[in-house]
Amino acid sequence: MASITEASLREAITQRLGAIHVEVTDMSGGCGQAFTSLIVSPQFQDLKSLKRHRLVNTALKDEIAAIHAWTAKCQTPQEWEKEKDTAAPSLDVQYTKGNIEDVAGIDLAVETKMCAEIYIIEQDDAKGR
Repeated sequence: MASITEASLREAITQRLGAIHVEVTDMSGGCGQAFTSLIVSPQFQDLKSLKRHRLVNTALKDEIAAIHAWTAKCQTPQEWEKEKDTAAPSLDVQYTKGNIEDVAGIDLAVETKMCAEIYIIEQDDAKGR
C-alpha cells in the first residue's frame, strides 16, 4: 500500500462513506503515522457511536492497518450543523497500535523519533535485513 496521507484518507472516506464533509489532520509531524478526523455522513443516521466507528474502521481497514494511530469523530449532517459554529470538536475514539495512547499528547521529540525509527525499519526491510 502506498503512503497514507491526509488527502488519500479524505478521498477514501468521501468515496466509501458518502461523507459530505471530511477533515483529516496528520498529527505525526508529516510522517503519515497518526491521524485525527471529523467525518460527516448521512450513513451515520440512526447509528450509535460504536456502530459509526465500526462502519468507519471497516471502510478504512487497510489504511488503519498501515498507520500507528487513528482518531475519528463521526457525525450526521444534522449533528454537524448544530456544532460547526462552536470550537473544534473533541475527538472521541482512537485506534492505537503499540504503547502510545494519546495522539494529542505526543511531543515533537517523540514524533520525530517515531518517524525516524519507522524510516529505518522500512529501509532495513527494503534491503532484506
